[in-house]
Amino acid sequence: MQVEVRIERYADQGRCVGHIDGRVVFVRFALPGELVRVELDEPHDRDDRFWTGEVVEVLEASPDRVEPVWQLAGPLAQGGGVGGADLVHVSLPGQLAWKSAVITDQMHRMGHVECDPVPVERADHDVELGGLNWRTRIEMIADEHGMPSMRRRGSHVRVPIDTMPLASRALLAVADEEHIWDGGFEPGSQIRLSVPEPRGIDTTYADSRALLKAVGNNYAVLVDGELRSGSKHVRESVTVAGGTFDYRVDANGFWQVHRMAPVMLANHVVDLVRQTLDGRKQAVLWDLYSGSGLFTLPLSMLAAERTRMLSIEGGRTAVRNAQYNLRHCQISSVDARVGDVRRTLQRVPSDLAHPDVVVLDPPRAGAKAAVCRQIAESGAKAVIYIACDPTSLARDTATLVGELGYRLTDIRAYDIYPMTHHVETVCLMSRVEGK
Repeated sequence: MQVEVRIERYADQGRCVGHIDGRVVFVRFALPGELVRVELDEPHDRDDRFWTGEVVEVLEASPDRVEPVWQLAGPLAQGGGVGGADLVHVSLPGQLAWKSAVITDQMHRMGHVECDPVPVERADHDVELGGLNWRTRIEMIADEHGMPSMRRRGSHVRVPIDTMPLASRALLAVADEEHIWDGGFEPGSQIRLSVPEPRGIDTTYADSRALLKAVGNNYAVLVDGELRSGSKHVRESVTVAGGTFDYRVDANGFWQVHRMAPVMLANHVVDLVRQTLDGRKQAVLWDLYSGSGLFTLPLSMLAAERTRMLSIEGGRTAVRNAQYNLRHCQISSVDARVGDVRRTLQRVPSDLAHPDVVVLDPPRAGAKAAVCRQIAESGAKAVIYIACDPTSLARDTATLVGELGYRLTDIRAYDIYPMTHHVETVCLMSRVEGK
């Protein structure tokens, strides 16, 4: 069923909102102000609270609309539908406006805090690269012919691909060298490439030979979790406040996927902690959901002259890597623990029980109320919350600000997921005096 809809505003999950006879409809590949023809998703004849659909024709276009640079990720009506780039129809400035609007709206509606439009910062060279070539990790599935593929939305059809426009130029050089696009995989197998961004070379303009030389053996091709070539552990290098930190990371594990995200986020978090400590020589810090130690390492060495830290992460492999990274940097001031954050915080050593600052980077679902209450009960003077989902961030902000005596003192976002609706937001919340 097709209908004409006037698009009203941005919504979540890369969609926009319109109305059909008073019923809300969430529309993919639309923009506010546009008049579009929409194909409603089946079933559309039920008495649901809302419907969903996708643009099949643009009758009146927004100034922010552009032709998708990756057609396969565009609307189904244009031969797309593979996913992975749901804002591919939006100009780069329009993507920043979209993400700022969504964060600001969620903080108002769910976080119950008023703030100016949230600034969204773009990584260096993303404009020159057209919002492409930023992913240092990609995953695909082999189709029935053994070719790398992506699933077309709303079907079981697997679309073979011979490149990945969002992948970094270094990753694409490795993929070509390893003949990934030639296929030959067992049908149904999962294919993962992890290629840390090589530092010390301008990857925006370097040719494939220079990129491969810079990468060396610091990459991994994994099939169904088994290493096919490269290294089981890859090395990430991050420069923070003029110092360079090296990390061992599991090739099949989590790491910030944008080539510049670790640098951008770590520098901002360290700046916020230093600002909060205001020259203090001694500090106790918590780093929750700490992964392989992206924030732990620079904070333990740069936050204050005498810093003691507690880090907590649920993934055993990530914690083993964090402990290795700490030893490699000869850092002994961090108690790195593995376990569920809520349960682990019930048994904190007395010398670490009252942090000056808590840094947390929870999964997409957020920290949730119980952990927020534990943070407040610790007496932490400041909370630095790194979030990949504005809705979860707003919900936890409502708990910390509305119930537990904190106020929002700084918020900004980073567009480390160009061409997608995803965005990373960093909030500083400070304890209100007397609370």
